[in-house]
Amino acid sequence: MNKIKVLVVFGTRPEAVKMAPIVKALKKNEKYFDSKICVTAQHRDMLDQVLRIFNIEPDYDLDIFERGQSLTQITSRALTGLEEVIKDFKPDLILVQGDTTTVFSGALAAFYHQVKIGHVEAGLRSGNLYSPYPEEANRMMVGVVTDFHFAPTERSKNNLLREGYSENKIFVTGNTSIDALGWVIDENYKFDNEIINNIDFKNKKVILLTAHRRENIGKPMENIFSALKEIVESYEDVEVIYPMHLNPKVREIANKIFKGMERVHLIEPLDYLPFTNLMNRCYLVVTDSGGIQEEAPSLGKPVLVVRRETERPEGIEAGTAKLAGTDKLNIYKEVDLLVNNQEEYKKMANAVIPYGDGKAAEYIIQAIKDQLWEK
Repeated sequence: MNKIKVLVVFGTRPEAVKMAPIVKALKKNEKYFDSKICVTAQHRDMLDQVLRIFNIEPDYDLDIFERGQSLTQITSRALTGLEEVIKDFKPDLILVQGDTTTVFSGALAAFYHQVKIGHVEAGLRSGNLYSPYPEEANRMMVGVVTDFHFAPTERSKNNLLREGYSENKIFVTGNTSIDALGWVIDENYKFDNEIINNIDFKNKKVILLTAHRRENIGKPMENIFSALKEIVESYEDVEVIYPMHLNPKVREIANKIFKGMERVHLIEPLDYLPFTNLMNRCYLVVTDSGGIQEEAPSLGKPVLVVRRETERPEGIEAGTAKLAGTDKLNIYKEVDLLVNNQEEYKKMANAVIPYGDGKAAEYIIQAIKDQLWEK
């Protein structure tokens, strides 16, 4: 009996993290699957870090990364490369994850060649086509051509149902990011960065900050940084660690606002392994990222989301996260509450995690087998 030929396509660090458990699960089920990995390398260095951590060797590497390239260039180069890969491997199913330009290109390439598409982390919606940009549009467009929607939560499933997708092609699996954390968290982890090693996590309230969204660059980001600056000035036991995004505009704002502050540590971006272990040590996370809204609560860390809307409202509803927006006073108020009020802090830290039980990859593999294996 022929095995199911699965091509796993990803190109950025977050995609690699969330696809890694699926890659491992496919390899464990070689009786049923012939799987190959294609990376676009939309991100290069950050992608390679994750490949090393999870010991993943791509079968195809399109190596499309070029500094400063446009969304159009990423899309066209990925499409061209994927066409050759599809012709060579002739997959039965292409798996894409999330909402990047690689995901959109992977799904479109599969559609052009009439190959079935499985969309991991399907059904996320912010309700604003331009926020996050271009991710919201990417995931909606991918949905149109997807055959199997692997939704992380019931809410994601309901989003897809409202848009008219067939219920028998939607599978609620949990999020594979939770699976991935089980591989990498180490309570005795030693950081290469001495700034982090020298921080007193037991006696200080350490806030982990991440900020990089295009729509936040400018006044919103100034508000976020200014609010945290005032928090640090108000409380001697609070420190901030900010692994700065590589975008020069982001760095300019950070360096201007946090200049000369001893308890604000502006460090270089971290690999996935040290970053997740830093998240495990910190007191609180302030972020405009998507995936961190899932990962931090699973480690018992409250999350303040510094965006106007989020495509992950499950965390808000469960009480593991709060939507703080980008208004300086409101961000200050929400951080101040969690720094001062232990009852409110514990409420968020101990809330039920809505993103699954750490077995999402197993559920996805089983669903594919159920749908495509010829009995």
